[in-house]
Amino acid sequence: MTQQQRRIILAGANPGLRLFDAGGQVVAFASIWTVDWSIRGAGTAIVLWYDGRVRVIADDVDLAAWLESYFVRSFLEVQGLVWPEPVIERDLVQVSMNLAAGLSVKAADVQIEMSGVLDRRTFATDNFLLDGVDHSLSLVIAPVRAARLTLGGETIPGNVQVDGTPERPSSSAFLTTAEVWRR
Repeated sequence: MTQQQRRIILAGANPGLRLFDAGGQVVAFASIWTVDWSIRGAGTAIVLWYDGRVRVIADDVDLAAWLESYFVRSFLEVQGLVWPEPVIERDLVQVSMNLAAGLSVKAADVQIEMSGVLDRRTFATDNFLLDGVDHSLSLVIAPVRAARLTLGGETIPGNVQVDGTPERPSSSAFLTTAEVWRR
């Protein structure tokens, strides 16, 4: 089934990051959501994996629980991570993002900063497997050079991995916009 034949289930943005230690192991993962509209409502959320724990922070905890279970658990970026049941926290998630400067997020004791936009390009697929079903996804992605995750005032040690080519850079930290999921 193509994008045109599927119905929209979510429109918004889902920037994310993975930080790595010097040995190339993932030390932290964050999926930031700004949902303009979905079949489960609208709002902002953070899904955070660190130190073997999963935290989900949002004002609308029902929306956030759906984002974590339906979307994030299926992402390739979390494959291989021990993924326990999340601790869900109700708190306001403040997101400021633009494709020129980067991103700033604050919620509870979490702060995320991303900067150094390397590129902006479109991406689309009709074969993104979620919950055993192919979905269509289209978005604008902007890989970034740097990201910082702070928990409780302490910066988590870890680095962004940047690779690809000068013409098509990629990064373990990225911004997205104009993100549309269809089922």
